Amino acid sequence: MAITLTDLLDEKRVILGLRSRKMPNALREIIDLLAQNGKIDNPEAFFEKVLAREQAHPSVVENSAVLPHARTDLVLIFVIGVPERLVNDYLICVGTLVRLVRDDATRSALLHVQTPREFIDALTATL
Repeated sequence: MAITLTDLLDEKRVILGLRSRKMPNALREIIDLLAQNGKIDNPEAFFEKVLAREQAHPSVVENSAVLPHARTDLVLIFVIGVPERLVNDYLICVGTLVRLVRDDATRSALLHVQTPREFIDALTATL
């Protein structure tokens, strides 16, 4: 069964107002939340993979969004983890996210939400 972006979205996996201001700490904060919600079996290994991937190939999307990156002022950070065997589904999800955050109206809506539910609704409004 294919994974879609909406399959990956859950209010319990959205953090509004990250405490961390540096990318590695922000990633750790996000990954810790995913681990607390039972979505990651080995958070340290996942963190190391995400960090290594970003150091080798930064995932910047224009207009202050990132999937993630370590040397920019960030506003939106998305972390996606899917099984390696689902690389095509992963690429479709990333492509969808990139298209969405490049859209001025969607990005503006995401930046003005007050709750995780509003964030998901704003992100999926045009899907």
